[in-house]
Amino acid sequence: MLKKSTLVLWGVVLFVAWNALLLFFLWTRPPASDNHSHLTEEVIRLAQDAELELEHQKDLLRQIHRYSALWSKKRKKVEETGRLPPPAAASNPGALPATEVVLHRSRASPDAVLPVVVIACDRSTVRRCLDKLLHYRPSRERFPIIVSQDCGHEETARVIASYGDAVMHIKQPDLSDIPVPTDHRKFQGYYKIARHYRWALSQVFRTFQYQAAIVVEDDLEVAPDFFEYFQAAFPLLLADPSLWCVSAWNDNGKEQMVEAGRPELLYRTDFFPGLGWLLLSELWDELEPKWPRAFWDDWMRQPEQRRGRSCIRPEVSRTMTFGRKGVSHGQFFDQYLKFIKLNDRFVPFTQLDLSYLKKEEYERSFLPKVYDAPELRVEDLQGNQHRELGTVRVQYSSRDSFKAFAKALGVMDDLKSGVPRAGYRGIVSFLYRGRRVYLAPPSDWTGYDPSWS
Repeated sequence: MLKKSTLVLWGVVLFVAWNALLLFFLWTRPPASDNHSHLTEEVIRLAQDAELELEHQKDLLRQIHRYSALWSKKRKKVEETGRLPPPAAASNPGALPATEVVLHRSRASPDAVLPVVVIACDRSTVRRCLDKLLHYRPSRERFPIIVSQDCGHEETARVIASYGDAVMHIKQPDLSDIPVPTDHRKFQGYYKIARHYRWALSQVFRTFQYQAAIVVEDDLEVAPDFFEYFQAAFPLLLADPSLWCVSAWNDNGKEQMVEAGRPELLYRTDFFPGLGWLLLSELWDELEPKWPRAFWDDWMRQPEQRRGRSCIRPEVSRTMTFGRKGVSHGQFFDQYLKFIKLNDRFVPFTQLDLSYLKKEEYERSFLPKVYDAPELRVEDLQGNQHRELGTVRVQYSSRDSFKAFAKALGVMDDLKSGVPRAGYRGIVSFLYRGRRVYLAPPSDWTGYDPSWS
């Protein structure tokens, strides 16, 4: 309560102090010159500046009010259940004592609040994303929605504001251009996105002190069981240190490449998928000090960040993107992304046993399925031969053979630090003409080769 009162008081002090300084400036200005028109223009300009600053101050007060309401709810939650970490004692809400920064897995609760952080910029179509999130959200208390907006785009801000207190609207304060190398001028947008992600995630984990968060972008539409999926997978993320994220996305999730009749299928993947993903606050503690200036998602896929860990991903995606236009200028969209199948069947994941996804159990069951499957040539698959074999394996042994086979079978063929999209131990699972295919390295695989990128 003391922190809330102090913040509100400081907000009021800032508001009053600004207006007092403005009045003092106007009263103490020296006499104007004989140029009456110049004086009129100056007064008009000052009035416009004052009006703009007043709007900024009102926005600041609104954000303080929203933050205070959130902290009040979290404090009440702590009193009732003891599940959420206590607010920091520091005077700066963005700085936590060193003893409270790391939230170990043993302290995290399977019933923790999982906020959905919507990364927004200048797409007024964020309404499509928010409408689906609000429509499918089972609990406002368990899944608060925080929209973090960069860019200062007024139309997008009005759309977000139209949802009232159904969502929390926070705004990235630094909208300045970022100094970049000359050959990266065309990538300015990627630098701003990385800066925004860092600020938004720091707000979620430092200021609001959540134990975990689901991150989506403003051009994603979610499936009916989006929340159910993350709620069920969250305890698995807590329990298995070999996991570092849960993703809603299958990079090879085109409709003809997934088993839509089995939407409950989940996999481990060594490739960081993004596009709707859950992370723990302790991962942010690890990543924030070295967060990159640009291209954050490819940076996440480097061995230094992944450190041998995997993510959970679905057979049928729980998100789809409708945003062709963006900083990537539609890269992959026309060829892949617009064909991704969005799951339309509700799977009661919280009632299922997902322990098979733990590393040891998964490898004990998944690897024999792959390497016991008969090996087939790509040419035989393309000719639809040997249908009686059912599930089959296509083996690659080099970067070039992987890319050639992937392209021939319609699988995304790009590699990041040597890891194929949706791959686990180099194995990519998908459907081809209705049959399960594993595009896999030899069974004596020893690890990824970053030079394959």
